[in-house]
Amino acid sequence: MDYLQLMYLHLATVVPSFFIGTVLLLIKKGTQIHKIFGRIYMILMLFTAVITLFMPATIGFTVFNHFGWIHIFSFVVLYSVPTAYIAIKKGDVKSHKRKMILLYFGALIIAGAFTFSPGRYLYGLFFG
Repeated sequence: MDYLQLMYLHLATVVPSFFIGTVLLLIKKGTQIHKIFGRIYMILMLFTAVITLFMPATIGFTVFNHFGWIHIFSFVVLYSVPTAYIAIKKGDVKSHKRKMILLYFGALIIAGAFTFSPGRYLYGLFFG
């Protein structure tokens, strides 16, 4: 896959993740719908994080001429999702909640804001 295809695939997984994550923050926790949407959200977030690892950084500092600062969020997702899932399976609601909030705001809100930086595709699409 080329960069553009990866980017579109990433957008196809991260946009629904944003909306599902927002709904999950707003609805009552522990319900069946919360559990179903939560599983979908986790799968989408894992998939989008893996996709981004194949996308080279195009702006700023890189490691191995590939990974940039934005890839830190991919690793946050790859850590947060499994550990949050394990936490809730063990009944540790507090840890699950903390990790899910970190995931939403770190990987979707903060990383999403970076995608609107000058020189990035979405910046050009919306402001170029």
